Amino acid sequence: MTPADTGIVAHGVRRTFGDVVAVDSIDLEAPPGQVTALVGPNGSGKTTLLLTLAALLVPDSGTVSVAGFDPTVDPRAVRARTGWMPDVFGTWDALTCAEVLHTVSDAYRVPRPEQVERVRDLLELVHLVEFADRPTTVLSRGQKQRLGLARALVHDPSVLLLDEPASGLDPRSRIELRSIVRALAAQGRAVLVSSHVLAELDEMVDRAVVVAQGRTVAVETLTGPEAVADRRPRPWLVRSLDDARLLETLDRRRVPHGTPERDGVQVELAGDHDAAELLATLVRDGVPVVSLHPAAGVLEQVYLELTEDRR
Repeated sequence: MTPADTGIVAHGVRRTFGDVVAVDSIDLEAPPGQVTALVGPNGSGKTTLLLTLAALLVPDSGTVSVAGFDPTVDPRAVRARTGWMPDVFGTWDALTCAEVLHTVSDAYRVPRPEQVERVRDLLELVHLVEFADRPTTVLSRGQKQRLGLARALVHDPSVLLLDEPASGLDPRSRIELRSIVRALAAQGRAVLVSSHVLAELDEMVDRAVVVAQGRTVAVETLTGPEAVADRRPRPWLVRSLDDARLLETLDRRRVPHGTPERDGVQVELAGDHDAAELLATLVRDGVPVVSLHPAAGVLEQVYLELTEDRR
């Protein structure tokens, strides 16, 4: 694989279907070496945009570059460098898992001598080795999703487009998916993930592009020194074995807070640094703290704030 120099870059993309405006004016960048989330309400244009990036739809206007190629000018070059995992995984029920991957490998013209080892490695990656010689009709929804990810990787793409990759996965598979996606980005790939499971994305992505009504409404950085967690106040939950003592300390330190509930006392903090300082203060004051953690994920809070008036 040769990592994409530019990853994915889209500006002013618009796509209509008759009188329906699916994508109005979306701007998006997904750099190589990072996982970028594409989030928004149903009908906000996410899947239409992904199909456009995968060279499966032609935009009415705007510019798109995928791995340095324009999908409207050179769709073959884009498809050769893009791994596409749609929300609904269609397959050939009569073929085994290994045969599906070999067939897709042939379509991408992967040399036959390379296929055996690559198919074996991919089935191992997605934990489907035991199903290698079994027809795909026996797979569960989650297992088909995992096979879909393997299928997207058969030609060693530099760009990955994943539409609801965690759909149908059990908890263990979701955890494994996060690790796989992070590892793929660490190899230099540009990874764009669309999902409604914001809690999953919080632990997976580096940045998020929020869209609503076919438009980009925000781009947020989730990791590094510019992370939104250190720039945007949000609620945290603190649990203690002594609520009275906890409230006394919060009042004395003038920390805004709610009343004790089953999951703890909610406080509002400006970021991770304030949380660390509060925890140190509580321990120093002798408050028996059980836990201190965000009441909601950063991405979930940002999403709710930005899309509140766009439902």
